[in-house]
Amino acid sequence: MPNANISVELTPPDISPYMTGNTGVEYVTRFDSGKPGPHVMINALMHGNEICGALALDHLFKHDIRPTHGVLSLGFLNYKAFLTFDAQRPLNSRYVDEDLNRVWTEERLDSDEDSSELRRAREMRPYFDTVDYLLDIHSMSTPSPAVTLCNGLDKERDLTRKVGFPEYAAYGSGFVVGRRLIEYTPFHDSNNAKTGLLVECGYHWAKETAVTALDVALFFLRALNMIPTEFFDAHVTNNPPPPLKGLEITEGLYSKSNAFRFTKQYKGMEVIETAGTVIARDGDEEIVTPYDNCALIMPNHNVGADMRVLRFARLS
Repeated sequence: MPNANISVELTPPDISPYMTGNTGVEYVTRFDSGKPGPHVMINALMHGNEICGALALDHLFKHDIRPTHGVLSLGFLNYKAFLTFDAQRPLNSRYVDEDLNRVWTEERLDSDEDSSELRRAREMRPYFDTVDYLLDIHSMSTPSPAVTLCNGLDKERDLTRKVGFPEYAAYGSGFVVGRRLIEYTPFHDSNNAKTGLLVECGYHWAKETAVTALDVALFFLRALNMIPTEFFDAHVTNNPPPPLKGLEITEGLYSKSNAFRFTKQYKGMEVIETAGTVIARDGDEEIVTPYDNCALIMPNHNVGADMRVLRFARLS
């Protein structure tokens, strides 16, 4: 993977104090208030090089986060990949064998296939089955504004509005092979209240991304009445937040060749006014916007053939 000219402004936290936890599952810790309430969980390190979530959880641990009711769990998912993180080669620790955020189908979880990530998913699966509300913290390969991603179920939209941060929320398919954790069946069932949100907090290794990740966690916990107002006020930065802007994802764009190039250094959330505007070239093919006022979600400038490079979306 190309690692040249990548600036890493964040220092990975030492997560070794959280290895044992108290759940029987490594790197998962559970805080039980002893009072009735939901089981709320915050995940970091779905990808081992997305360290902003680990910094957010480290902050919560060090400041003695405790739920006001129900249960709060904090988990470091792909810790094996994270423990290989090297700031000189920051792209190389995304996973050990495969993307952990693509394996959440019953077919794969119940199969005889084996990988480091499948073993971790199978280990975590019974625990996730007990979770009512899940926040999965991620970061991005471009300096795009932070965005909440979900499929757009009514329960997801309701929770996103309650959380109210970050500024953007994009509803629609991930356009990926396999399923993300937020699409794991219990969270993706419209007949129950279990809800998972994925938040991309900004560029992987920018200082501001760690600030955003902590704020996302705080707003999420406040929306569910899991923390005292005093704790929220003492640790939040982006408050009050900007008004929430909704986006409806309509399709995903995939590269066909190794020669895919955007015409500009798009960061994401740009709104292209006119349909048919050329935004990229894939070899000899021009890639154009499919409709007026088309928003560009999470453009990926480091791609080869057959990779997702963009999501198109309409303003809600």
